[in-house]
Amino acid sequence: MTQTPLNPGDSPLVREALSSVVSRETSATQAADPAGETSRVVEGGWPRPAKCRVIAVANQKGGVGKTTTSVNIAAALSMNGQRVLVVDLDPQGNASTALATEHRGDVPDVYQVLVDDLPLADIVKQVPDMPGLYCAPATIDLAGAEIELVSLVAREARLRRALTAYSAELDYIIIDCPPSLGLLTVNALVAADEVMIPIQCEYYALEGLGQLLRNVDLIKVHLNPTLRLSTIVLTMYDGRTRLASQVAEEVRAHFGETVLKTVIPRSVRLSEAPSYGQSVMTYDPGSSGAMAYMDAAREIAHRALV
Repeated sequence: MTQTPLNPGDSPLVREALSSVVSRETSATQAADPAGETSRVVEGGWPRPAKCRVIAVANQKGGVGKTTTSVNIAAALSMNGQRVLVVDLDPQGNASTALATEHRGDVPDVYQVLVDDLPLADIVKQVPDMPGLYCAPATIDLAGAEIELVSLVAREARLRRALTAYSAELDYIIIDCPPSLGLLTVNALVAADEVMIPIQCEYYALEGLGQLLRNVDLIKVHLNPTLRLSTIVLTMYDGRTRLASQVAEEVRAHFGETVLKTVIPRSVRLSEAPSYGQSVMTYDPGSSGAMAYMDAAREIAHRALV
């Protein structure tokens, strides 16, 4: 028996998942004119924002490419004249590993910044061989922060206060969130101006998206009125499967220009790079993953704040 191929709109599950996550915020994001008043062009042609852009990379589902996206977007931006700080807010410390930043033992980390009020400047390290790229590492101690933050004053704004007090001149602060919607992620969303959501091109990746966007709306209303969903990145795209293209088309239909034109393909090099303490941008610049993240970073750099 021959099965009729599915059109992108034929899957009721995909349609239902996406219809539940349409947010009023998505209509606000537009691609900006690089020559506009909100940015200035640096040597090499990439615009430098008029003020530091603080971007939280969030998705409560694990394995969708949050850390890979955070690290490689940051590396690509720094390679093109931007000054970038990656804040590792995941107790697993994978972003710290990929950026060759020590995060074991008694190394001062984000935990002490959030819980003990240690100045952020005391933990930030420059990434080896990457001028303009810095990392605030996370150790396993950060796993206890979810509990310890509960009793602290202004627990949701601890990270924002630390970033405000950090005096270094930066163009981007990229916050790699843990795969949860707990207090660490809330701190990231309160501290950020923008949210970037990596979405794996599979159905399961869509199921929790509605809850994440509801949380973004709640934080915008009660804690951070400037927060907005600025970017959706389609990751782990496998062009050989019908589902990947179906999910991509449906996401674009619902979220419009919020979705980057560049999709991130599945790539072995993306998985290999962290084991060498590198981003894929330096590990294998000619790989499909590196070129895709370079294009994605270029799109992000040319999007000025609304």
